[in-house]
Amino acid sequence: MNITPACWAVVPAAGTGQRMGTGIPKQYLTLGGKPVIRHTLEALLASPAVCGIVVALAEGDTAWDKLAPSLGRPLLRSCGGVERSDSVLNALRDLSGRTRADDWVLVHDAARPCLRREDLEALVRELDADPVGGLLALPVHDTMKQAGADRRVLRTLTRESLWRALTPQMFRIGSLVQALERAAAEGVGITDEAAAMEYAGHAPRLVEGHADNIKITRREDLALAEFYLRQQGRL
Repeated sequence: MNITPACWAVVPAAGTGQRMGTGIPKQYLTLGGKPVIRHTLEALLASPAVCGIVVALAEGDTAWDKLAPSLGRPLLRSCGGVERSDSVLNALRDLSGRTRADDWVLVHDAARPCLRREDLEALVRELDADPVGGLLALPVHDTMKQAGADRRVLRTLTRESLWRALTPQMFRIGSLVQALERAAAEGVGITDEAAAMEYAGHAPRLVEGHADNIKITRREDLALAEFYLRQQGRL
């Protein structure tokens, strides 16, 4: 699938793995015989729509130099920031000489190795002509509770309108840079690219994905990710 304008991917991978307690960043943990991030990059490049990838890495990251995969399309390194939004913005700025403002960017978590090609292609296909862009997401099926400071239930939320945000998230490069820069200038905390676009007044579109697009955050997630990859025929 080839789309015009061009479509790049950005993978923020500047995390240190402290929350997981593994001693190394989770993107470098071994999953099915190779690093988690290698699976992630291969998942993105499974779609011919992606013309190249920028990986935002922590300063002093030496593990990437040992990995340095050759995947047949441009694979660039960028300097990661303190927050995810900083890493993404740095990567987009580094792309400025290669892209136009109306080109697309897919921002995908380094620790989401189980992205399905069909989900990626559905996202690209459904958003190709969209004026804003959007993200993969899942409708919430569980009963959702809002808690107070003492962990007592304040209220039950109406789940019919709730979705769980996934990645990739796909937006025009120019619009996303403006949104991230505005949020940073105004001191607004941004947890994902859609939130930046929302803060800038846009309404991103939700594209339903699959529940196996998990983010590895705990040790037990590695075994689950390996199961999903085997189910997908990728191991």
